[in-house]
Amino acid sequence: MLARAEIFPGVIELNFQARKRLGCCVYLVFDGPDWMLIDIGYDDTVDEIIDLIRKLDFSLANCKYLIATHADVDHSQGFKRARALLPTAEAIGHAESIELLRTGDRIVTFAEISAQGISIDMPPVQFDRAIDEGDVITLGSKKFEVWHTPGHTHGQLSFRHGNLLFSADNIYRDGCVGNIDAHHGSDIPDFIESLKRIRNSDVEWLLPSHGPAFRKNLKQLDEAIARLDRYQHMADFGTCAVDWPLLDEWEDELTKGVMPK
Repeated sequence: MLARAEIFPGVIELNFQARKRLGCCVYLVFDGPDWMLIDIGYDDTVDEIIDLIRKLDFSLANCKYLIATHADVDHSQGFKRARALLPTAEAIGHAESIELLRTGDRIVTFAEISAQGISIDMPPVQFDRAIDEGDVITLGSKKFEVWHTPGHTHGQLSFRHGNLLFSADNIYRDGCVGNIDAHHGSDIPDFIESLKRIRNSDVEWLLPSHGPAFRKNLKQLDEAIARLDRYQHMADFGTCAVDWPLLDEWEDELTKGVMPK
């Protein structure tokens, strides 16, 4: 049996446990013999992850949930394989994510980006039920509040347990946020509201879907919110922007005959 490298009591992040990058963060949360996984990553690392879980002396039959924070390929391509290896686990996620994964959508999940030569298999997979804002996931004596935190994707969920927030792709330790892309269903105003919710909550630690867990930093969150607020009004972000003030200025200058300056 391997020694369990818990980053918080009852929380193992499997990249950290393996001491190498396996992909997105995969959190194994446990209470006694019962455990669950938050995200799974790419298909080609699932067997290695499951083998690692066995070596940590977790019974595969005691996996209660396979949870999708959202449907991006780097988080969810391996769900079909994981379901086959963990048949007693209940697969759950937001209704929109479930539909994308059920149909094996390749565009919204970023499995297919033709301009960059990205074309990745996205095996369709069935989930057992949808969860959403206000639901509570129970694992032994532990309870996890479901937060709907859209912005990066509409179907993105986060999970609060005490002073911990499994925060998905909202914000990372370096202050970056999850990818913003119209084809992906990103929404900047929603993203800002999700970040404000995290900022104004009393959670102390953020456990993101990429990179290390970190203590919540109010200054960093304020900077990210301000940056996204600017993005709302910049042509750089195309259809994800809500307006482009320069065009209003230009229209006013046209009516007044203002010369170039």
